[in-house]
Amino acid sequence: MGAGIIVFTAFGGALNAGLPVMFDREFGFLNRLLVAPLVSRFSIVLASALFITALSFIQTLVIMAAGTLLGMGLPGLSGLGLIALTLLLLILAVTGVSLGLAFSLKGHIELIAIIFVTNLPLLFSSTALAPLSFMPTWLRWIASLNPLSYAIEIIRTAYSDPHWQFGQTILTAPFGSVTIAGGLVTLVVLTGITILGIRPLLDRKLG
Repeated sequence: MGAGIIVFTAFGGALNAGLPVMFDREFGFLNRLLVAPLVSRFSIVLASALFITALSFIQTLVIMAAGTLLGMGLPGLSGLGLIALTLLLLILAVTGVSLGLAFSLKGHIELIAIIFVTNLPLLFSSTALAPLSFMPTWLRWIASLNPLSYAIEIIRTAYSDPHWQFGQTILTAPFGSVTIAGGLVTLVVLTGITILGIRPLLDRKLG
């Protein structure tokens, strides 16, 4: 379950990224920043994204250190690099969604509601707690389409196989096999869609 804990710690932190921005909006602090002589107003969003990314990596390092002490082991350098890349893509994608919601929703109550409604269903519909083979067919389809499952299985492979390959299968989904490369491409596409999707919103709110 270590891979699932790592992914959902990073996911939870990134999903909460919009809350500070939302509170800044409600208390008027964001308006003060917008009238400040900034080189770019997008630096406000970039600073939030960098803070959440750094904090998530620190949390991940603590979890991995605790796991090592408990006998979970530690991947090699290539495995650590794969884990870092996977978490970076996941954090950027989810942070983008959270920041987009922070600028589009009415208040923090709505954002908190979405966070609570989203968190547990995504946890239970992923491979964090059980492999696909233990799931009924309908849940297997949902878990196979859940990007968090790809992140979890990539990290599991980095831990379990020191000689991993990008073409290695990590998930046998109902629609076919998913490799490490396929999982990473999915996360890259998700990150790209998120960033491109919130850009027009940020242009309107920060422009």
